[in-house]
Amino acid sequence: MKILYQGTKGAYSQLAALEVYSKAETISCKTFEECFKKCSDDESLKTIIPVENSIAGRVADTQYLMNKYKLQIYAEHFHKVSHNLMSLPGVKIKDIKSVRSHSQAISQCQKVINDNNLEPIIAADTAGSAKFISDNSKKDEAAIASSLAAEIYNLDILKSNIEDDKKNVTRFLIMGKNAQHPEFKKEKYITSCIFKVKDKPAALYKCLGGFATNDISLSKLESFSEHSSFEQYLFLCDIVGHIEDPKVQKSLEELGFHTVSLDILGVYKASQFRNI
Repeated sequence: MKILYQGTKGAYSQLAALEVYSKAETISCKTFEECFKKCSDDESLKTIIPVENSIAGRVADTQYLMNKYKLQIYAEHFHKVSHNLMSLPGVKIKDIKSVRSHSQAISQCQKVINDNNLEPIIAADTAGSAKFISDNSKKDEAAIASSLAAEIYNLDILKSNIEDDKKNVTRFLIMGKNAQHPEFKKEKYITSCIFKVKDKPAALYKCLGGFATNDISLSKLESFSEHSSFEQYLFLCDIVGHIEDPKVQKSLEELGFHTVSLDILGVYKASQFRNI
């Protein structure tokens, strides 16, 4: 199995992919769109895409790309983000003067940065920062990245789990073409869809009425603009339930009356993380 991820080798997306498919071949892509396009062109490929983080919120561009390419969702995965401070082998933390990483990682590790009087350097990504330290033999500079990045680039971890908020979790979706819906059993499922409301007053209110009437919960409802327009919006929706559940079917039928388009992106088992 081949799984595409966005970022440099050692990225958190690669680590998440290996958590789900430990024996998969992971392939780095420069952009999210490259991941989507390659999977759209080749049915044998899958991609793992971060869609939201418990601290930073939703990941930019993913909703637009999900709507553009209409890949199917195989599964969801919640990854506990554990930031690590790393340096060249043999370097002590007292020798470090600056720390390099992605802006979000820098902002999420302020305590260790301030406690050690480190100058933050904003970089494009976390794993790329680890690679930079290794390639340039920067003895007075550290990186904040994953444990996988430290292993790949032969760096020593000076401090692990340095994130300020220990409940830092990223939700990933594993996507590809021709995903099959799981058999409807007495388990918890998520049905994901994208819909576009009709241009009428209270259209969204009417769209949601069927879910209330049929006692169906929504775990996510996000709006995003279409074609850079601020007049017409699409909605990404996660429905708690299986599409073969009669109540979900009735809710979707009601939704269809008030939408211009409705695309089902996938039906998959809810992660056990949701029960924690």
